Amino acid sequence: MRQFISTLSLVFLLQNFSAIPLLSVAQAASIEPSEAIQKVVAAKWMTNSADGNFYPERLISRAELAAIMVKVFGLDKRQAVSKENIVVNDVPSSHWAFNDIQIVLKTDIMKGYRGNLFFPNQRVTKAEALAIFAQAYGVFQFPEETVKEILASHPDAGSIPTWARQAIATVITEGFINTDAQGNIFPLRPMTRGDMAYVLSKYLQRQQKQPDTPVVPGASDSTQLP
Repeated sequence: MRQFISTLSLVFLLQNFSAIPLLSVAQAASIEPSEAIQKVVAAKWMTNSADGNFYPERLISRAELAAIMVKVFGLDKRQAVSKENIVVNDVPSSHWAFNDIQIVLKTDIMKGYRGNLFFPNQRVTKAEALAIFAQAYGVFQFPEETVKEILASHPDAGSIPTWARQAIATVITEGFINTDAQGNIFPLRPMTRGDMAYVLSKYLQRQQKQPDTPVVPGASDSTQLP
């Protein structure tokens, strides 16, 4: 009887052994500190679901990313918004993110696809999401050698698409990016809500720590700024 139980235990371990590493990888990629989530929800940059949960493991769609960018960077205040609406065949005016998608297209923060398509439900990779975030933030025009130096400390930098290298170098320089313990970025993995919350919380932290304008010694009080 004891030998029979041991055999069953061995079979159970063998059946579940392969799932253990996958679970660890998924947890490492999707679970973000609750503090970051609390900050972005409090800032109303991201919201909880109707049931009150944030679901950090869920993937970000292009429509959701558009809505987030509009909120975070106040894109609806930019002059380009006054342009005529752009024809987007797969985003009717009844779509929940219609206005936000129009705004990101008019401001060139996001691009459409051939045939006047946006693919609002398409999931974005980390490289895509970070590049779009950097586009709204302002991409630093580093020389290629500087980009190489910035990315050199990240083991998987070689998998960053060419079009995203400048943008991701910007995000790294500003301290907005989240990596694993080895410094891997995982640029081709889907962007999760938890990943986005981390990036936005770092950006929010940067805004809150902006120093006051320094007083230049000897400057006249009557000096007028342009």
